[in-house]
Amino acid sequence: MRADIQPGSKFPDYELSDHTAARRKLSELQGQHPMVLLLSRGGFCPKDRRQTELLIDLHRELEVSYCRLVTISTDNLLETNEFRSGAGAHWPFLSDAGRTIQKDLDIAEYTDPQHNPMIPHTIVLEPGLIVYKIYNGYWFLGRPTNEELRQDLRAVTKKCRPDWDITDADHRAAWARGEKDRFYPYGKSYARVFGEQD
Repeated sequence: MRADIQPGSKFPDYELSDHTAARRKLSELQGQHPMVLLLSRGGFCPKDRRQTELLIDLHRELEVSYCRLVTISTDNLLETNEFRSGAGAHWPFLSDAGRTIQKDLDIAEYTDPQHNPMIPHTIVLEPGLIVYKIYNGYWFLGRPTNEELRQDLRAVTKKCRPDWDITDADHRAAWARGEKDRFYPYGKSYARVFGEQD
């Protein structure tokens, strides 16, 4: 991984085609939410398929937690769609068949010249594509468990949601004064909060 990609740095705002062939930027997919980004070998890899299967239940929690999940692989569009559909996943999958990210981040998996994938990584991002944590998943046990991701996202959400603890007197008084913009999602337009992310 490129030396400048580390906790506290801004992750590049890549733009790639999603599983429907629509061009999508990471910032657009993230919005103002915490996000888990999977940099994946692709559907050919049993480790990546297993990680995706495990994330299906977590994704249901992320949806009600206002968090996002995105997978990027070096699969072409057809393979990307097959990987997503075959796993039964419902979050955006992006295709990087041209290896833009693999080259830019210096994560070519040189031990697999046949598939030429990227070394798998799981990256937890704060709003604004700020890197919170990076997991190197070359070995499967290097990948975060769902519980580790819950803990990471809890920490990120506490940082980015001022109304994390609404029991304090200041929040109660603000609500009583009608200052609802201090509370999520009242401070955002519903279109931005609840817009389509699939």
